[in-house]
Amino acid sequence: MNYTEKQREEMKDSLLYKEPVDPFNWIGLNKFNPILENLRNNLLMLAMLAFEVTIYRHQLYYRMRNKLTAPAARIIFHDITRQHLDNGIVNCAKYFINYFFYKFGLETCFLLAVNVIGQRMDFYAMLHAFSLIAVMYRRRRKAIAEIWPKYCCFQACLLTWQYFVCIGIPPAACKDYPWRFPNSAMDSNVIKWLYFPDFHTNPNPIFLVYDFMLLLCASLQRSIFDEENKAAVRLMAGDNVEICRDLDAASFSVHNPVPDFIHCRSYLDMLKVIMFSYLFWFVLTIIFITGTTRISLFCLGYLVGCFYFLLFGGELLLKPIKKILHFWDFLIAYNVFVITMKNILSILACGYINVLMVNNCWLIQLLSLSCTIKEYKQQGWDNLGQYLFCLPAVAETCLHELLLPTCGG
Repeated sequence: MNYTEKQREEMKDSLLYKEPVDPFNWIGLNKFNPILENLRNNLLMLAMLAFEVTIYRHQLYYRMRNKLTAPAARIIFHDITRQHLDNGIVNCAKYFINYFFYKFGLETCFLLAVNVIGQRMDFYAMLHAFSLIAVMYRRRRKAIAEIWPKYCCFQACLLTWQYFVCIGIPPAACKDYPWRFPNSAMDSNVIKWLYFPDFHTNPNPIFLVYDFMLLLCASLQRSIFDEENKAAVRLMAGDNVEICRDLDAASFSVHNPVPDFIHCRSYLDMLKVIMFSYLFWFVLTIIFITGTTRISLFCLGYLVGCFYFLLFGGELLLKPIKKILHFWDFLIAYNVFVITMKNILSILACGYINVLMVNNCWLIQLLSLSCTIKEYKQQGWDNLGQYLFCLPAVAETCLHELLLPTCGG
């Protein structure tokens, strides 16, 4: 094939050309010396599985011998229920050891989804972002529970497909992929962003660990949605029914079964005061820091949102609950939108930054495009270099726009 000189230099690092290919490596047969170091993780996993089975068998034998019934939920402290949550900081800690994922499992899955997007910043991260938008668009917990099995199925199919992508075709066939042909316009960074199988730029298998953790927590959350419909579990852990949105926040204490913690009768009350009284201002501080860290169009939205919330101040928390949630829904939606757009624009920042620096420096400055992922091959410009390179072009464009009407006259 008619490769260019640059392509020939790059292909020297390809698995097909740098050394002879052993066909047995593709099916997982490889020699290691010493072999114990290679089997260490497998033996550790088998030991953990054996320990888990031993514990469960012992518990089953103990209950059968003493004629005991298994608890409705797999918990550690069986004498702690929802009624003990507000009875001191020790009982509160025991309750959340038992039922943390029951109460905050959905939020944990959302955080893991954002972590997958931030760690990957590629095509499949974009699919994760779109799936996150589809789930959060339902907003209500009951509506999310209805589509959650589809979300788990999507995660499982995506993980399986990526596993086959990491395996790729056997290198012993000595056939390269179409995106490595001489007439292909893709470089290594674009192939890496698309997460294509490649003999030169191998897909990073560590990304599958992040996807697996998300799938694991999503599967656990699916079982939580099933347990929420059991009366025995609701009696011990409490229900996860959302509060009525038509209630007035100022008179909500009449309908609140939780004891008043404002007077701080215990350390738990002090923690509640810190959490519920100052968390609002802490969130606004994070939003302000996010908006001022960089100068871009997205950060401008964070600053506008921050000052809009500061316009209401603490009085926002006294508005009707439906209106409070309406404001926060807009903030969360904008946050997810920025995460998704940053992920989509990463293909420009990591793959086509050299093309943009020729005639579209204004776009780089407006969206603050920069490749923040270390594994990508640098285009020969760092962030400061991009900025200094674009300044003359931006200044020339502005000067041209200013002088054009005068010259035309």
